[in-house]
Amino acid sequence: MLMDDSTLLVLDRFEGDDAVLLVEEAEELVDELVLPTAMLPPDGQHQDAIFSVVRPDDTRVEFRYESDLTDERSQSAQDRFDRLSQRLPGEETDETEEADTSAESDEY
Repeated sequence: MLMDDSTLLVLDRFEGDDAVLLVEEAEELVDELVLPTAMLPPDGQHQDAIFSVVRPDDTRVEFRYESDLTDERSQSAQDRFDRLSQRLPGEETDETEEADTSAESDEY
């Protein structure tokens, strides 16, 4: 796998002492990478943290925690969730549906 400046890594989950990172290129998931958690910057050792790939020279690869991008994506996901969780106009609430269901079962 060739990683360059456009590659982003998203910390998906932890498995023991390892971090499972999803590899994104051009906002597309292209691979998965498993690394010892200790190889990641301490401030980015949490789920959904985003890292960029830095190559200081031909032999080393470093991961830079992108806190601003992590916060932006987190906020964007929360905004989408909030929009999706809003009720449509005219939609009944669960309480109304439960009352209707219990009233119907009392009739039998």
